[in-house]
Amino acid sequence: MTFNGTWKVDRNENYEKFMEQMGVNMVKRKLASHDNLKITIEQTGDKFHVKESSNFRNIEINFTLGVNFEYSLADGTQLSGAWTMEGDTLKGVFNRKDNGKPLTTVRTIQGDELVQTYNYEGVDAKRIFKRS
Repeated sequence: MTFNGTWKVDRNENYEKFMEQMGVNMVKRKLASHDNLKITIEQTGDKFHVKESSNFRNIEINFTLGVNFEYSLADGTQLSGAWTMEGDTLKGVFNRKDNGKPLTTVRTIQGDELVQTYNYEGVDAKRIFKRS
């Protein structure tokens, strides 16, 4: 499976502006920009097991493609939504529980990198991960 592996964040593009749009305070934005996030993805068919470890938290998430689940971001924002596979792209569409607004996340593999893009209220951001 293409996404299987351990990925460590290498760089961000417009991530701080995205977090600001999400309502994350300045201190948390500064910390999150340097969180050393590592994601381990294990895919078996349409089921995924994801481990996220950073300077702030370690969590494990299990989800099935197309099935809604609940998730909280590192800043505590609660989301509900689902991941789907569109070709070689993993797309997550989530709604914030506090205001109902959508957050879209897309994961693609480009060469030896996992590129994760985000969109919230017209603000786009990107985090690029290297296989570790």
